[in-house]
Amino acid sequence: MIKKVVFSNIAVKFVGVKTSPQVTRLMGSNEQSAKSPGPGSGDSIKIGDSIQPVKMAYTSYESTKPSFTSADWPVIIMHGLLGSKANWNAMSKMLHSKTDRKIFAVDARNHGDSPHTPELTYYHLVEDLRALMNDLAIKRATFIGHSMGGRAVMLMGLRYPELVEKLIVVDISPITASASLSTMPKYFEAMKSVKLSENISLSKARKMADEQLAKYVSDAGTRQFFLTNLVEAEGGQYKWRINLDSITRNFNNIATFPPVGTSCPVPTLFVSGANSDYVRPKDEEEIKRMFTEAEFLYLPDCGHNIHLEKPAEFSESVGNYINIKTMRSRRKAFI
Repeated sequence: MIKKVVFSNIAVKFVGVKTSPQVTRLMGSNEQSAKSPGPGSGDSIKIGDSIQPVKMAYTSYESTKPSFTSADWPVIIMHGLLGSKANWNAMSKMLHSKTDRKIFAVDARNHGDSPHTPELTYYHLVEDLRALMNDLAIKRATFIGHSMGGRAVMLMGLRYPELVEKLIVVDISPITASASLSTMPKYFEAMKSVKLSENISLSKARKMADEQLAKYVSDAGTRQFFLTNLVEAEGGQYKWRINLDSITRNFNNIATFPPVGTSCPVPTLFVSGANSDYVRPKDEEEIKRMFTEAEFLYLPDCGHNIHLEKPAEFSESVGNYINIKTMRSRRKAFI
């Protein structure tokens, strides 16, 4: 399914996983169809034999101005654990306006509108990203990843630096993990335990779920974040759109960063909340041994969800970093 919405010269396209082989590209105010290259065609990217990638759902943001064409690589954004591309809707528009680049916000497997699978590792997320690039004929991109998504794009840079222009890692480290992660399995079980009546409105369903979650999750903001995953199902019922069983079973794969014996040479910005414990300044030197071009930015008075807590400051800092043309002289080396 493909839906188009236009917001003041920005075309927003929602692509679900049940699309036909035709991918609609928005050109100005018109729609034009173009076939995505299949595996093995042209400049397609070979996918790892041991991992079966999924076709991720995504939303794209691009200009509707006549004759506008961006010469820069697109930006691909991946959300954090239990999140979705919808969490990045407002920020994607802001970054598009700031950079004039096409923006893709994706749903990771087992999240949002993307397929559910028994597997969930950072290696799987990386191959899913490569498959998306193959389907959309993207040779290189700047990647933004928050939390779980940040670790996925870090691994992308470590394994396939030739596909990466820049990395922007949002409040996550390859070295350590926040102590708060230890509470996540309890939250998963709390979500699984929610029981709801049938044939009620979504607002009432979320209110009922919130009351039940409050016994286990004291922070109202955290509960509201979880509740963005509660959606209507068939027969007047409600369900969690995330694959809680797979996420619970694979949580240890997500809680730690996989050991990789290489370094990443591409420009990398670690953007963290000054009040967050996910990235520690004392780990910067160790991080720079893995990401040799790493820079660090700590935004004051905000925690883990920087893009939501400080959207103006975040979009300004990240947009400026994307706009720096540091990779221009290096592109030929990757072609």
